[in-house]
Amino acid sequence: MDKYAKSIGLLFCIAVVFCSCNKGVIFQKYISIPDNNWVANKPVTFTVPVDDTVSPYNIYINIRQANDYDFSNIYMFIDITAPNNQTERDTINCLLADNSGRWLGSGLGDIWDNKIWFKRNARFHKGEYKFTYTQAMRVDTLQQIMDVGLRVEKANK
Repeated sequence: MDKYAKSIGLLFCIAVVFCSCNKGVIFQKYISIPDNNWVANKPVTFTVPVDDTVSPYNIYINIRQANDYDFSNIYMFIDITAPNNQTERDTINCLLADNSGRWLGSGLGDIWDNKIWFKRNARFHKGEYKFTYTQAMRVDTLQQIMDVGLRVEKANK
């Protein structure tokens, strides 16, 4: 096998690995927080279209913070509005550091990414769902939160 064919084969294998990592993901999006300062009265909203009402889904909260974030966690209110306009609210404590102060998640330089499990095996009705995040810390402006995100993927059976 020549060098060219081996290179093409390697690129194909890498592409398959990267594509399989997102298998089952029906929604993933990040929203940047202006100036990395999340103000308590500035919620962030994601709109998720749902067509498959049979499959269970896992829902994750994604948080990207700077290394000099002042807290080891972040409390958030999450309002989920269903297609029939019924809303439910959850309060979630997203742990970003362990008890010794070491950041959780994955880091690159001074930026840390966290994928936090929010709901397991959730079921949806057909239509659009709105997920609204509001930071619920005891400070009005939460500094060094860079992006917040939402990921919805089919649960493994």
